[in-house]
Amino acid sequence: MDEIEIPAHFLCPISLQLMRDPVTVCTGITYDRENIERWLFSCKNNTCPVTKQCLLNHDLTPNHTLRRLIQSWCTLNASLGVERIPTPKSPIDRTQIVKLLTEAKRFPEKQLKCLTRLRSIAFEGQRNKTCLESAGVIEFLVSTMKNNNTQEDSTVLSEAAIEVLFHLNLSEARVKALINNEEFHFIESLFHVLRLGNYQSRAFATMLLRSAFEVADPIQLISVKTALFVEIMRVLRDQISQQASKAALKLIVELFPWGRNRIKGVEGGAVLVLVELLLGASERRTCELILIALDQLCGCAEGRAELLNHGAGVAIVSKKILRVSHVASDRGVRILASICRYSANARVLHEMLQVGAVSKLCLVLQVNCSLKTKERAKEILQLHSVVWKNSPCIPVPLLSSYP
Repeated sequence: MDEIEIPAHFLCPISLQLMRDPVTVCTGITYDRENIERWLFSCKNNTCPVTKQCLLNHDLTPNHTLRRLIQSWCTLNASLGVERIPTPKSPIDRTQIVKLLTEAKRFPEKQLKCLTRLRSIAFEGQRNKTCLESAGVIEFLVSTMKNNNTQEDSTVLSEAAIEVLFHLNLSEARVKALINNEEFHFIESLFHVLRLGNYQSRAFATMLLRSAFEVADPIQLISVKTALFVEIMRVLRDQISQQASKAALKLIVELFPWGRNRIKGVEGGAVLVLVELLLGASERRTCELILIALDQLCGCAEGRAELLNHGAGVAIVSKKILRVSHVASDRGVRILASICRYSANARVLHEMLQVGAVSKLCLVLQVNCSLKTKERAKEILQLHSVVWKNSPCIPVPLLSSYP
């Protein structure tokens, strides 16, 4: 293909690739549909990439003449391995979508077929997603989820609806409008899918819940129930996908500081799940998020007790200090500080010596860490110096740094 000379007017000005569906914008410049839609809708640009003029509208007019020329060129060069581009489908029209929704609302037995068609339309490009949104598809999808979240055996429609909803890439403003509209019960519907859906649907629900709580009001954040934390922990335990796990971790980090959510998280099994995850985690951001969440949970007595009851809790937190990042080290030292200030007893202090936590704190004073992390480590070591300072568990080279 490298030896085949491609006429310049067959190339998309944005990507220099062979145009497959040439369309012309209002400035008169022709682009490949996929590329210009990405420029306009995904990247949120409002100018013509070539002329830099502001686009008064986003209408894309098919350039049939150029498309036929490209197809003819492909046919002429077929012997050189060039494949003929297919004639693209006509873009979906808003009236077609409205008709589809109206039919689904009138005949409930056609809802699954409608959702399957909406999924297909959404996957065809960003322009279609914008068209779906303007036709009221988001409200239809949320209503479908709401109307099917009361019975445990009616999750098929909810699963189909949440997949389309997730791929529409809702804006923050749209998500906020949904959670503030009491008619939709948006968060409750997402929780229903999180509890009863298949793996893929639970992943979508987790990521949508994270988007929802990012823009939620304080009252909504405080009102979270323990059952939600139980389900989020199940997502983490099942390790559905890396994307879902990251969303789940970010979600609990967002929720724990509010009201009694730390206690609810502990009751939902968060400490056990997070420690188990940390034991096998190696990716930097994942370790940081787990340690941030554990630090938040150790802000309450119930969280500290659960961490200390886990045989590997203190050990794995200590191990991650100085091995992941400055953020992870700071959070690890903060966790140890919470334990030493509020939950220290003879057994705990002895365990910290045995698993190397005290040695690690001494090492923190010798290496390049943030000033706050060093001050916190020094404070912990001074707090229990009577018990630790002369222990044979601390390597001799580290004793010189003991405050």
